[in-house]
Amino acid sequence: MVLPVGVIGPLPVNLGNYTLSAAGEVREEGREDDRVFVPLAHTEGGLSASVQRGISAVTLAGGVRTHVLADRMTRDSCFVCQSATEALTLARWVAVQAPAMTVWLSDPQNPLRASMPGTGGKTILSSHAVLREVETHVVGPMCHVLYRFTTGDACGPNMMTRNAYALNQEFILARFPRDSGVTPLRVFLETNMGGDKKPSHAFFQFPGHGKTVLAEATLPGEVLRRVLRVSAEEVLALEHAGLHGAHASGMQSFAFTPASTIAAVFAATGQDLGMVGTSSMAQVTATQVGDGIHLSIRFSGIEVGTVGGGTSLPHAQAYLQLMDCLGPGKVYRFAQIIAATALCLELSAAASMASTGSRNFLQAHLERGGVR
Repeated sequence: MVLPVGVIGPLPVNLGNYTLSAAGEVREEGREDDRVFVPLAHTEGGLSASVQRGISAVTLAGGVRTHVLADRMTRDSCFVCQSATEALTLARWVAVQAPAMTVWLSDPQNPLRASMPGTGGKTILSSHAVLREVETHVVGPMCHVLYRFTTGDACGPNMMTRNAYALNQEFILARFPRDSGVTPLRVFLETNMGGDKKPSHAFFQFPGHGKTVLAEATLPGEVLRRVLRVSAEEVLALEHAGLHGAHASGMQSFAFTPASTIAAVFAATGQDLGMVGTSSMAQVTATQVGDGIHLSIRFSGIEVGTVGGGTSLPHAQAYLQLMDCLGPGKVYRFAQIIAATALCLELSAAASMASTGSRNFLQAHLERGGVR
């Protein structure tokens, strides 16, 4: 299969340089300006042209500024007990044992760090998935245990699967029955509260499945009129109508079309395409500033990696290298570039829809929509 790739740019972006503290909090160590070319793998007629139009506008307006707010990946295991009382007993025990779980996972003497036969030196435990918090949620006789990890420069689902499995089997089931006299009936590794590849209200609001990233730009009225052929008043009117439409339909994501950007960048760079839905959960705001607008987009959890998985494929490595996002120490840069690119598409697409009668939106699809 051949999927065409359009490279757009240069995208002017002010990026934060981020590290994780010992407690797993994202810290900004400085900022830098850059101009980035971004690969988009897609078959959507006007996508690359629309993003490029947005880039033209933000370039004249001083570029895009991005921020990383949080970083977590969550795996939700569930222990099924005989009663709610037993499930609550487990939840209280887990709350006390959470610090010990973190120590146990990181202990270099943990026997699960020994390589397993026939795996080419692999171990059950991943040293890159660091347990940061453990939360519980009891419903009926079921105790959901939510393990929250950071996973370095990898996206991390496989890493946290290994560590969650070890915690379930070799920590909780080995110790909890001995301490409490209660033995769970069943244990499941993932039971849908972890936010894995399924958009949810919980992970739209709070960090827990990817990098929480914010991108912003301020567009003067002159730039809106000259490049996008629209006024601030028209964009704000569209936002007002769109927010009511989204609210009335029960949407969890209040943005125009971020999934198009997420899918196109993911396909070009070897990311897990199953995570497009969750990674594109976003909220856009448009606020009047003088005769122009301030536009922002907040992604609750962009699930990306710059090492591991599909990033080892030749095409993915080439496109990650194009953005200086290949290898260790690059994942926060990558997440910010994605958010900045998505903001440019939001700007261009919203402007075309906001035009009188949405004529520009129709015209773009007539010219670039493929089938006549």
